[in-house]
Amino acid sequence: MSLVTQAFIVEKYGIRLKLEQVAEILGVTKGALYNQISAGTCPVKTYVDGGKRWADYRDVAKHIDECRELAA
Repeated sequence: MSLVTQAFIVEKYGIRLKLEQVAEILGVTKGALYNQISAGTCPVKTYVDGGKRWADYRDVAKHIDECRELAA
């Protein structure tokens, strides 16, 4: 996993991302992301804390790096 990708995400969004932020990064709507989570097809791990759903920056960075490797 690229430290550059991790650093970019942390600097822009922080260490945990709201679903709106994850949707922005993935290029999907918030509704589409909720549908993926419900269907179990979301490419990024998410968790609930304090009644809100979050994603860890490392999981988002890992997904971005995996997409880049598949494209190469």
